[in-house]
Amino acid sequence: MPFLDKIQLWAGQRPHDTAVVIAGRRLAWAELLDSAAGLVPETKSVTTLCESNSVDFAVKFSAAVAGNRQCAVLDPSWPAPLQEDIVRRVEACAVPAPVSPDDDLADGPPDAGFLIGLTSGTTSVPKAFTRSRRSWQQSFDASIEFFGLRQDDVTLAPGPLAASLNLYALAECLYAGSEFQTLETFDVGDVHAAITHDRVTRLVLVPTMLRMLSERGMTGCVDASGIRTIICAGSKLDARTLEAARRWAPNATIYEYYGASELSFVSGLGLAPGQDAAAGGTGIGRPFPGVDVRILDDDGIVVPAGGYGNICVRSGMVSNGYLWGDDGEALRSFGDWYTVGDQGYLLDGELHILGRRADMILTAGRNVYPHEVELALAAVPGVAAAVAAGMPDDLRGQRIVAGVVASHGGLTATQLRAGLEDILSRHKRPLQYYLLPELPTTDRGKVSRNLLMEWINARDPRVRALGG
Repeated sequence: MPFLDKIQLWAGQRPHDTAVVIAGRRLAWAELLDSAAGLVPETKSVTTLCESNSVDFAVKFSAAVAGNRQCAVLDPSWPAPLQEDIVRRVEACAVPAPVSPDDDLADGPPDAGFLIGLTSGTTSVPKAFTRSRRSWQQSFDASIEFFGLRQDDVTLAPGPLAASLNLYALAECLYAGSEFQTLETFDVGDVHAAITHDRVTRLVLVPTMLRMLSERGMTGCVDASGIRTIICAGSKLDARTLEAARRWAPNATIYEYYGASELSFVSGLGLAPGQDAAAGGTGIGRPFPGVDVRILDDDGIVVPAGGYGNICVRSGMVSNGYLWGDDGEALRSFGDWYTVGDQGYLLDGELHILGRRADMILTAGRNVYPHEVELALAAVPGVAAAVAAGMPDDLRGQRIVAGVVASHGGLTATQLRAGLEDILSRHKRPLQYYLLPELPTTDRGKVSRNLLMEWINARDPRVRALGG
């Protein structure tokens, strides 16, 4: 069962307790059950749900996965032609299962697919994969245990429900019988108001949101002492964000984890109040409950201890594979071990993430992953954010360059070099630094190393070479 049988349970036991609060509208467990059950008769076997954050989203999503039904969640911010293309693909590729207007709001067969997930790929059209109900139930059990989710928690996930991080948080809370909240759109003031007035104890968000909330929360004297859990995903926490979150929410255990849409949870770590993280470190904790991790080479052979290669996962939480978009590399398997191509290594049982192989820089015969350089730079005082890349070099093949955004005041190359001395090997340190007003990002908000190179080569006014 993913969560519908649980909604029935909580509606029977606690009908008037709050289930969800979205954009200021509240639904009790009994109201959620009745509203979703009322939609089931008119809900097709395969639904494409494209809705902004609202209680209607929660109701429609619940109805769309009842019985044998399947649901694809589309981002309403995508251009209309892209949305129409995805709808056509879903209708052509998804295999409808028998459904009836008389179906209850109950979970279907555990091994049947219920969710059609969409993930950004190397092309403009997202890839589509499917998940079984059993895989989500196992994910719920693992994440509830790992993150310590309790029924008396109030979770706020202030991002779009079309994003997998927030959609999962909604479903996880429904499964656990714990109140879930989100906003119509992300707004720092609205998040602070919810924390102040709605007894929020748990935040699920990406690092950029956490930094804004923490820094502005301290400036505005917003009390976050009641928050006991912060869960971050999307990228590893940099030193500045972690420090700000520590000061703003001093009683929170801050979790970060590694996972992928196709793999679910892989590994994670929790930093208790006052506990420090390794400066510039690439470690992302130990495997989640029920997950085995190995480092394998491209032939599926185990890499010797400490060596890097493909991060491979064996668990019951792995997706069923792709409806479209599989280029043979997006989700590979070696027997029952699966990888999305991320590179890393295991050290004393902890997983370290290096990044995608396509991003690797080959300099003077050595492999360097820019992700490792970026994490180290983000730990240097005065650096708000950093991006690293490889530039063609006649002598070395490629030389490492980095763009940095200053947190305050000025920065010099000398300061950056000195800051890296104790946290990054010499051959991994950039040879040239550029000061940026902002990180180069794509239309979808992803940091782009290729765009950094374009700015540098075009002598873009946003790029200023740092000397001294």
